[in-house]
Amino acid sequence: MKKIISIVLIGFGILGFGQKTNVVKKTKKTTKTTVKKVIPVPTEVTTTATATTMTAEEKAKKAAEEKASLPKPYHPEENAEEKINTLVAQAQKENKNIILQAGGNWCIWCLRFNKFVLDTPELKSIVDNNFLYYHLNYSPDNKNEKIFEKYGNPGAKFGYPVFIVLDKNGKLIHVQDSSVLESGSGYSKEKVKDFFSQWVPKS
Repeated sequence: MKKIISIVLIGFGILGFGQKTNVVKKTKKTTKTTVKKVIPVPTEVTTTATATTMTAEEKAKKAAEEKASLPKPYHPEENAEEKINTLVAQAQKENKNIILQAGGNWCIWCLRFNKFVLDTPELKSIVDNNFLYYHLNYSPDNKNEKIFEKYGNPGAKFGYPVFIVLDKNGKLIHVQDSSVLESGSGYSKEKVKDFFSQWVPKS
């Protein structure tokens, strides 16, 4: 009888242990906690660039101020034909070529080129040593049509300034478009130097 009771008690004990272990297993289950990553959203800052472009009126005003400040090398009152003849006679004596810079005091690019050469010692030296230089006027008050026709009206083709290169005898040897010498709002020293150097008189 004791044996039977012991077996029964052991059986209940096993059953109870099994239930406890189930409970333990259930309680041991890890509860997964979902952690949401909070990604900070950058505050959008809109930067408006300040417009720096000048209006057409402002550009015109600035150009007018620049033009007023530049030396005026053109003299519409001169007799250009006589002047060139005098230069030819001088060129023969000095063995120099002649550069006619055609344009007018109305032309800001003409004035810029004149100042550029005067303010650049290397270029001025090349001109002084190899050329006689004359600013041939073209303006409403004196178009010097006869002279321009003689050289093929290069201003009509290239605009102003345009450079007419003569040898010491007054013969046309080259016409130079000034636009290829430009750099930004001025002129390229190297390009101008190459132009001058190419047309120095042959020794």
